[in-house]
Parts: sequence; structure tokens; C-alpha cells
Amino acid sequence: MTPWLHIIGIGADGLESLAPAARAALESAEVIIGGERHHTLTDVFSAERIAWPSPFDALIDRLQGLRGRRVAVLATGDPLWYSVGAKIARDFPPGEFTVHPQLSAFQLAAARMGWSLADCETLTAHGRPPEQVIPYITPGARLLILTTGSETPGQIAGFLTARGYGPSRLTVLANMGAAEEARIEGTAQGWARNVPKFNTMAVEVLPGDAPVIHARTPGLPDSAFASDGTMTKQEVRAVSLARLMPMRGALLWDVGCGAGSVAIEWMRAARDASAIGIEPRADRRALAAANAASLGAPGLKLVEGRAPEALAGLPAPDAVFLGGGITAGTFDAVWNALKPHGRLVANSVTLESEAILLALHARHGGDLTRLAVSRAEPIGPRKGWRPMMTVTQWSLMK
Repeated sequence: MTPWLHIIGIGADGLESLAPAARAALESAEVIIGGERHHTLTDVFSAERIAWPSPFDALIDRLQGLRGRRVAVLATGDPLWYSVGAKIARDFPPGEFTVHPQLSAFQLAAARMGWSLADCETLTAHGRPPEQVIPYITPGARLLILTTGSETPGQIAGFLTARGYGPSRLTVLANMGAAEEARIEGTAQGWARNVPKFNTMAVEVLPGDAPVIHARTPGLPDSAFASDGTMTKQEVRAVSLARLMPMRGALLWDVGCGAGSVAIEWMRAARDASAIGIEPRADRRALAAANAASLGAPGLKLVEGRAPEALAGLPAPDAVFLGGGITAGTFDAVWNALKPHGRLVANSVTLESEAILLALHARHGGDLTRLAVSRAEPIGPRKGWRPMMTVTQWSLMK
């Protein structure tokens, strides 16, 4: 099959950036699709022009309607790195399209900074909540970030400053490779620079005197979460997430999510991991939403209702966490929905729930664990061990 669709990365210097094969594909195209800037850079060609559709998801349907014609889709930089090429590749067979990559903004930014790209975190806040950068704010990290607009650097500077990383060095790079290339530098604390709308950020994360240090590995301290007290505690949460096994792109159902601690840590632990929290109480859903924003998991979806009724119509999960109040009906619903090789973890602190777990274990197998944790706390002028409620945990893989 001869590809009819060419996905072409283009640099800020326009046609000069194209390899001969990419330029030939563009010259022969009957239809060229791209943003206003892309069309301006290639206005020497007389092909039919189509702007990015709105909403952007309509692009696939538009391309399907052009099948059989010679089509070029223009993207900035590498079309397969946080760009349109990845979207097209999911919906078209490989024989129908060819990708012509360009140097990405990440590669150009790393070169400008003199940083090893392999040692940087490459992130995007382009068209996405900038809060998702927060889990990567750790001492000594180097972050390369695609931004949404001129306001994004200030937002990220605010995240850094609020977490005790005010000395962090920020470099905003714009129009890389063009004659009007710009470089704006400063520190997170007191950032007040005006920057071009289209830019890439380079951040060297440097701690101040009292930085907040939160690893992406579970579990975060309980104090990291706003809670009404009904929350899976740090030690139990870490064990629970180890058995849930967060993986890239995987979906968790957190049934009875409360303050959202398990769902949020699941999303922090693996790139592109997602979670749906099912919670009947509005006050707890509000806590979960606030925690998700402050801890860098703004994509957490919250569903009002009780299991099993509230589970109807949700996308099939890769893992399920039942944090309390388990019933046989809820188990049946989540077990039937769980994908093959999916993981289920159920915790219980009451005798009644434990009896249900024991009965389910007898029918389905899996692992039973009893978790007893004590923390040293003040007892008058001295300290002693104060035990937390014992947790019975049942875990199994489908």
C-alpha cells in the first residue's frame, strides 16, 4: 500500500527545515492541513488548505473523508512527541501514512541549555492542566515543558515557589530556530517576565530552605492530603498501591475514594495513569478534587454515587481499589468489569467487612494479609507506640 497521508514536522525556519522527502510530499499534496502558522510557512504551495478543526478530535473524521487523496498534515517539531502524529497513528493503519520527523522542541531546548536529554523529564502543559507538572518537582530535577501560552511559565513558577523551590532557574525559549528566537531567564520566586505566546520552558529545580519533598513512589505522608480523617493511611496506602501495580496508561477505579489518596498516588506513580473515584459524599469529593489539584493529578475523575449502581457505564479498569464497605454485590460488579490480568485490592477494618473478604477469598483465592501498624506518639513527657486500626487486606489478579 502506498501511503496517501504524510505527517510532516516543520521547524520555525519553515521550508528550509524540511528534508527532501518531506518537501516532495508537501509539494505533491492535494490537501494541506495545519495551523495558521503552518500555512503561512508553506504558502508557496497551491494545495487546498484546511485549518485545524474545532473540536480538535474531529480531525480523525475529517481525515477519513479525505482517504484516497494526497494529504499532508503539518505539525511543529516531531509529530509523534506530544503532537498530532500520535493521535493519527492510533486510528490509521501504518501502511496508510508516513511520518517525516523534525527536531522536537525538547531536543532544541536541551541543546540550547546544554543538557543531556536523557537526564531530563519531558513534560507537556500544552492544552492540559499545568498542575500535572507538580509530581516532577524534586530537588535537582531538570524539566523541559511544552506550554499552553504566555501565562504558563508564571503558573509553573507559582507551583515551584509555593513548594519551597523559589531559587529554581527558569528559562523560556521561543521561536527556536527562527531569526526572532528569544530566551528569557529568571528564578521562580518573583517571576514577572513577559514571554511570547508559543514557548518551551527549561526548569532547573533548586530547593530553598524548607522545600516540600514528595516522591512519586507511594506513599505520601498523610499530612499531604486534606482529609476529614477517613483516609487510607500512609503505610497501608503504600502496601495497597504496591499490589495494585500502577502502570503507564492504566485506569484505576477507587471505589469509596474519600479524600482520593489512593487514586492520586496511583496517577502520580506512572505516566498517563488515570483514575476514577466513586464517592457518594459531596464534601469528600471536594476534598479529593482539591488534593488532586495540589498534588499534580488534575485529571482525576470523580463520580457521585454508591457502588455497584454508580459503576454502570464506566470504562473497564485495569485495577480496582475497595477501601471500605465492601459487599458481595460490589465485588461481583467490579470483578466482572475488571480487565484480564487486572488487580483488585480490598481493605477492611470492621469484623463485618472482614467476614465478607474471608468468604470471597474462599471462593476466588488470592492473598490475605493483616496489616498492623504502630506509630510513636507523645505520652506525657515521653513517647510510646500507638497502634492504628488493624487492616485486613485481600488482593488478587484476574
